[in-house]
Amino acid sequence: MLNVGVIGGGSISEFHIKPYVANGEVELIALCDSNEQRLAEAGKRYGVTNLYSNYAELLKNGDIDAVSICTWNNTHAEIAIAALEVGKHVLVEKPLSMTVEQALAVEAAVEKSGKILQVGFVRRHGNNTKLLKQFIDQDEFGEIYYAKASCLRRLGNPGGWFSDQAKSGGGPLIDLGVHMVDICWYLMGKPRPVSVSGNTYSKLGNRSHIENLSFYKAADYNPTVNDVEDLANALIRFDNGASLYVDVSFTLHAKKDELYVKFFGEKGGAEIEPKLAIVTEKNNTILNSTPQIDNLSFDFVGAFENEINHFVDCCLTGKETIAPVEDGVQVMKMLNAVYESAKTGKEVYL
Repeated sequence: MLNVGVIGGGSISEFHIKPYVANGEVELIALCDSNEQRLAEAGKRYGVTNLYSNYAELLKNGDIDAVSICTWNNTHAEIAIAALEVGKHVLVEKPLSMTVEQALAVEAAVEKSGKILQVGFVRRHGNNTKLLKQFIDQDEFGEIYYAKASCLRRLGNPGGWFSDQAKSGGGPLIDLGVHMVDICWYLMGKPRPVSVSGNTYSKLGNRSHIENLSFYKAADYNPTVNDVEDLANALIRFDNGASLYVDVSFTLHAKKDELYVKFFGEKGGAEIEPKLAIVTEKNNTILNSTPQIDNLSFDFVGAFENEINHFVDCCLTGKETIAPVEDGVQVMKMLNAVYESAKTGKEVYL
């Protein structure tokens, strides 16, 4: 049995708490949130009596074996290190940190503690991703030499902490781009990044004046707080000659929202978003194939269930996680390089 505490009570915490409650090998014994009213409501809802408004107090509870960190980005590294230092396993929401230096500090803490740290790269746990990974591992596509991903919102700045640079570390790049970069890099075989050329744009702002279209708003939504980028794009080159192009936005004068993730290899190609599709050649003929599975698209709830169950299994058995701390460090290096390239107007070498 794994005794778990969840730190942070915002919207993402629900996608950690519910799978923990449903897992027969887990006892959810503690919750932490600085919003005491929200904390009390969550405690009542899930029957948890160990309630803390300060994460340091939760970490003093010796009965807790593992924690999920679901807080603002600027606290991820700090809390992860503190948890590791007192012998807790850690599942930390993406991104691992706000800087490369912080990410390296977390990695050092993991090595020193010997505990599991899993980064919340939830798209790795989607059933469509897991199936495509099997095809890749069986060399169905040969060498994957190019990938491209796009996650464009035309009206989708959540406001609140998401658009507060001090708390988030950035806008769509660090919120959405982290998923796009990671899933492509992961499925490409995690080649070593060698250079990054990127751009960021802050032209439109929050756009709270727009009427007749609804969009997701953070719990602490405030349209006057916005010092993050609207749009980011990047070209990332890898040591094996492969390349990745990605663009992401919170707000953009686009006809509609767009989401796609595509891969191109020597023997075939694939799309994983918006729906899983496979392209191959046989008998001198190009074939477009549609796998027969329950969800061709990313199943948000199901992927979180898979992620939590994988974390629990790793904690109980000592199995290596598919989203280890060193991957969080490498993704952080790529994201930070995009921001640095955008700032300097020059390509950044890693």
